[in-house]
Amino acid sequence: MIADRGYDSMALVNFVRDRGGEAHIPTQSRVRIQRSVPPSLYRQRNLVERFFCKLKQFRRIATRFEKHADNFMAALALASARIWMRAMESTP
Repeated sequence: MIADRGYDSMALVNFVRDRGGEAHIPTQSRVRIQRSVPPSLYRQRNLVERFFCKLKQFRRIATRFEKHADNFMAALALASARIWMRAMESTP
């Protein structure tokens, strides 16, 4: 699991470890024992976070306009495809 500094707590790190995962969460500056995260992993987390921010620009997604799960997933798929097409057309 990769998370931001805001989720830096030993309780969360232990929770992930107890379930067989590995937590990659950088520590806050006030913590005595510092944990580091590989920059490449942290960069990937940032890409995912920016994608979700772009999804929230679609009103239908942000307000959960579709109440049925199938319709909501279809709206997510359409919005994701539109974001992907915009990214592909701007890439040389």
